[in-house]
Amino acid sequence: MDTGKSALGLDGNLAAALGYPIGILAIICLIMEKENRFVKFHALQSILLHVAFIIVIIAVWILGIILLFAGIAASAATNNGALGGLMSMLFGLIWLVVIVAYLGGLIFAAVKAYGGIEFKLPVIGNMAEKFANK
Repeated sequence: MDTGKSALGLDGNLAAALGYPIGILAIICLIMEKENRFVKFHALQSILLHVAFIIVIIAVWILGIILLFAGIAASAATNNGALGGLMSMLFGLIWLVVIVAYLGGLIFAAVKAYGGIEFKLPVIGNMAEKFANK
């Protein structure tokens, strides 16, 4: 796919790829880009990925608070701290999965964008495509 030049003067595939790890660049590309739909699509997808990550972080924190109180209640009821430790490990495992998925998604999407491929991430890719076509 011919990615052309971006409004920043970079090659389209480079601007699209850099927008994933450098979120502010995606915002700048989205604001400045008028003609290159490839760069605009990847900028939107990057921004939506970052927003989705923030939403997931909030949900994980809420889940963590629930697990904390559940662990405290279970430890108080049984006079055994093992269940509280299990809840802490579960919370840590959830964080690990979320962080690895986020970083993996960023790297994968950036590599695809650099290769000139308009790869759509699940759910947010369709939203980015719809807004990029406007």
